[in-house]
Amino acid sequence: MIQLIIPCIPPGSTAISTVLSVYREDEKWTYFLGMYPVFSHKESEQSLFRLITSQFIESGACRQIDIIRTFGVSKSSVIRSLKKFREEGADSFFKARSRRRGGTQLTAAILDQSQRLLDEGVSPHKVADDLGLKRETLRKALYDGRLRKPRTPDCATTKSSRTVVDAQASAELGTACTWTEARVLAAFGVCDGAPIRFEPCLDVPYGGVLCALPALLANGLLDNAERLLGKVKGYYTTYHILLLLAFMALCRIKTVEQLKGYSPGEFGKLLGLDRVPEVRCLRYKMDHLSANDAAEKWAAHLGEQWMQSKADTVGTLYVDGHVRLYHGHLTTLPRRYVSRERLCRRGTTDYWVNDAIGQPFFVVEKAVDPGLLSVLKNDIVPRLLKEIPNQPREVDLEKDPYLSRFVLVFDREGYSPEFFRTMWQDYRIACITYHKHPGVDWPTQWFATSEVTMPDGETVTMQLAEMGSLVGSGNKPVWMKETRKLTASGHQTSLISTAYHIPHTLLAARMFSRWCQENFFRYMMQHFAIDLLEEYGTTIFPDTEQVVNPKWRELNRTRNSLQNKLRSQKATFGHITINPQDEPDNKKYAIWEKKKAELLEDIEQLEHTLTQTKNDLKNTAKHIPWSELEEKDKFQRLIPNRKRLMDTVRMVAYRAETALAIQLKEQGIHLYDARRLLQNLFMSEADILPDQSNKILNIQIHNTSRANDNNRIEKILKYLNEIDMEYPGTELKMRYDLRGEKGP
Repeated sequence: MIQLIIPCIPPGSTAISTVLSVYREDEKWTYFLGMYPVFSHKESEQSLFRLITSQFIESGACRQIDIIRTFGVSKSSVIRSLKKFREEGADSFFKARSRRRGGTQLTAAILDQSQRLLDEGVSPHKVADDLGLKRETLRKALYDGRLRKPRTPDCATTKSSRTVVDAQASAELGTACTWTEARVLAAFGVCDGAPIRFEPCLDVPYGGVLCALPALLANGLLDNAERLLGKVKGYYTTYHILLLLAFMALCRIKTVEQLKGYSPGEFGKLLGLDRVPEVRCLRYKMDHLSANDAAEKWAAHLGEQWMQSKADTVGTLYVDGHVRLYHGHLTTLPRRYVSRERLCRRGTTDYWVNDAIGQPFFVVEKAVDPGLLSVLKNDIVPRLLKEIPNQPREVDLEKDPYLSRFVLVFDREGYSPEFFRTMWQDYRIACITYHKHPGVDWPTQWFATSEVTMPDGETVTMQLAEMGSLVGSGNKPVWMKETRKLTASGHQTSLISTAYHIPHTLLAARMFSRWCQENFFRYMMQHFAIDLLEEYGTTIFPDTEQVVNPKWRELNRTRNSLQNKLRSQKATFGHITINPQDEPDNKKYAIWEKKKAELLEDIEQLEHTLTQTKNDLKNTAKHIPWSELEEKDKFQRLIPNRKRLMDTVRMVAYRAETALAIQLKEQGIHLYDARRLLQNLFMSEADILPDQSNKILNIQIHNTSRANDNNRIEKILKYLNEIDMEYPGTELKMRYDLRGEKGP
């Protein structure tokens, strides 16, 4: 009879499998089978560690992946140890190694210099690079014992020990509230926020997100935050809140409510605090920071800063609307067409302005959607004229009649020859969009093979042709450049533009790069949850807010219905008329005459009703003030403040992730794979080891299970170390390293 083991683990220990766990106390590791201790060894006894874990795997108590995930050791080391145990037995782990022949590069002086750098917290790879050594040479010296890596501080806490301390604190101020004195002083207003104080911690969950901190700061996460958002009173400062929200976004914690499922004490270690605020406190702080349009002002400041820093890319901007669906019942928002669902749904529309590779600059929210053309005229273009750097001077524009200030790219919703003419004549702004009425196809012999370089550097081959086209009807048509792309199926995609100074190959590259903005929407919805509500509640519109008149909408719907019916009846009448009956005395001829007369009568009645409806529609205002709506038609606006703050933080997080992904892309990695690798990096564990004497904050990222990923991460960490950045609010310079093995 087999005795089953109850799948439970001792308090404070870390689970390896359903029946195995490990507990770390000081420098001693104890392994439990169920609730019973079976093995123990000191942290420095690596041979015992490899022997014990190999026995566990061989006996079936756990798998290789369990050891890799729990201890962070490499897959190859686990396989080697298991093979050694199977082939040579337990004694092989304690046999003396034959000494290697001494190297010729590592002289006594070089060894002393290397050891001094290692003691200062410099990573082995950086030591090798700085001293002009091969990394493998330094690794062998560490393996032979000629060099030693600095020991983990004895005072460093483990995840198991911190869990016990955090739980014990719940009986006093709350879970993980271990900084009692600072919290009491903040409660009485004696201190202005908690001081940032890092403690030696091992195995901190999501510690890898600290690798994104330099990119977050470079994209303005804390830039003028206290001046524009204001300061918050209490234990947590404005910087604490913004850092926490950015880390949450990168770790894919999509809502404040989801933060309940994560250890507050462990997340606090990323901020240099004892714990992060609870959900109710965090919401209160966010409301305070976003009150009185403060979040809107901060977002506008960051958008202008991003444009100034990307002066070479803001010459071409992409504008598109994104509908945020609303499924609640607090108010009845107007319906609008959602292209991704091909349905009319209730929601609000956000108009985003991005660069050629999809990075956002700013967003304009419209609870009442006036349409893309109206938003461009009244909201986006006036702002761009003020904020886009390096615009041509008036002298340059007069000298070159085809030169534009900048270029706007949008889809067919913005098709309007009148708008194109206004933008060019009044502001010298060029527009690129798809031709809404391209007409007949061009002869295929007009098309030539062209090499087109896309904004992301990719080169593609297209069949292109161009010519001038008179676009628009009436007395004021616009002469524009028309470029067509011939696809393999024979379809011709036409685009028109007033960017007269740009070659047609570059026009095609800019227009057909609109997919980057669509990918941005899809990625932000999936990973950063830009469509989720941040707070529940509504606010009234200003009485002067213009909304669509419900009577006009109903008349317009009636007119469209009548036109469709009239078109169908005329088609039926025409078909009957051209197919008369041959014999006038035939009974079928009489039926034919009667049906024809009935159709003619219906057509006349429809034409009369349609004329009357058109007159009513002409005399009815399309837009009216919100105050003139009937009570049954009135709706309210969703509270925008907290949502605006989170959208700005998410834009900063997305831009930071993109900046790191571009660094990986330069190594030959596809952008999608680079983002996936960064997501795994942000969610990996890390050891946070401050060195106060040398003013260094060491971040040791735990290895992944793939050597190739480790090599790529090492290059990112080298790039981050070159930045030489200090953690905000401290004098500690951040040093990143990829830890070889997390186990003893």
